Amino acid sequence: MTAPSLRAPEPRGLCTDCGVSRMADHRACGTACQFIAPDYPAMEAKVHGRARDSSRPDELHFGPFRRMLRARMAAPIEGAQWTGITTRLAERLLETGAVDAVLTMAPAEDDRWRPVPVLVTRAEGMAGVRGMRMGYAPLLALLEPAAAAGHRRIAVIGIPCQVYALRAIEERLGFESITVIGTPCSDNTTTDNFHRFLALLSDAPDTITYLEFRADYTVELRFADGTRREIPFLDLPISRLPPDFFPLTCRTCVDYTNVLADITIGYMGGQGEQWLLVRNERGERLLDLLGDEVVLTAPGSAGKRAGPVKGFLANTLRAAGGMPLRRMPNWVRPIVSWLMPRIGPRGLEFARARVEMKAVETVVHLRREKPARMKHMIPAHVWALVRPYGLARDDDTGSGSGGRVP
Repeated sequence: MTAPSLRAPEPRGLCTDCGVSRMADHRACGTACQFIAPDYPAMEAKVHGRARDSSRPDELHFGPFRRMLRARMAAPIEGAQWTGITTRLAERLLETGAVDAVLTMAPAEDDRWRPVPVLVTRAEGMAGVRGMRMGYAPLLALLEPAAAAGHRRIAVIGIPCQVYALRAIEERLGFESITVIGTPCSDNTTTDNFHRFLALLSDAPDTITYLEFRADYTVELRFADGTRREIPFLDLPISRLPPDFFPLTCRTCVDYTNVLADITIGYMGGQGEQWLLVRNERGERLLDLLGDEVVLTAPGSAGKRAGPVKGFLANTLRAAGGMPLRRMPNWVRPIVSWLMPRIGPRGLEFARARVEMKAVETVVHLRREKPARMKHMIPAHVWALVRPYGLARDDDTGSGSGGRVP
């Protein structure tokens, strides 16, 4: 496992430092960046052979896919974030010689939470990159060192803003093949900010070894002494975070589900297990590598998303306008925390709710902070997702500015 030295980034606005600005042709940002003028229909057609089809169930929300599955490793991998599907897929690619190297993130030597981009060339090296990192890291800057090292077939494990840029430039890189394992992403922040968040969750934040937002409306923490703690979403100290804790890039991301990956591996639709979206033929071959090591079932769906999304819109409008969030009375919180995993949106309905919340957030924050960018940054499918909640383009007849809550 190697972590090549990287050139300093070129300064950019609305940047998550995917790594393109650190490459030899840093001007490629102008056409590669998800936050400048994304063209999802064209990119989806290029990667998957077709753009998303809104007449097919769930493609409007999740992008093109062949199959959606709930999944877990039959024998969970120790130290993995969930049961280790992403880790094992990369191991199998290296074990079978399907790829020469895997581009992914490892923890920094001095900070388990800080991501450092690395090239993994041996299957056993994947053990060192298990788990979640939080923060920005220039993954794509490793593409040129990978090519210079003679790697011709590579795999990339990336988040949506990295994957969009990768797809935009992959043809000019000269690799024989690039396999993309994507993870959903939302509301990233700097590693330093994340440490401040951990300090609000525990009196001993340095002992936290694991954090995961789960589809049962709780955050799971694990500590160095082996203890675990579950915190309901409603009890998270979100109101104590500074307004710029989540940057505008992450508040205006339109690709929560990583639609340009060959396979997306997340949790939102998994109901306690992982959620797989097999998007194309390469994704099918990836999943086949696991054979009977992985247990696959159909995803479930329950509850209604409209109420929670409307509530999220109301709070987002207040926050964007500089007003304090409406806080639930303390005595009500335990009741609602008990009810939500039982009657709130679950499974695929939970995933649909989160995608719609991200779409709502994109429109509200861009309209407030960068209205001139809306025409270029917001794809048509995002407008379709927010229209039921009273948000629409200013040029849509009879829809106004989209500032009302139905």
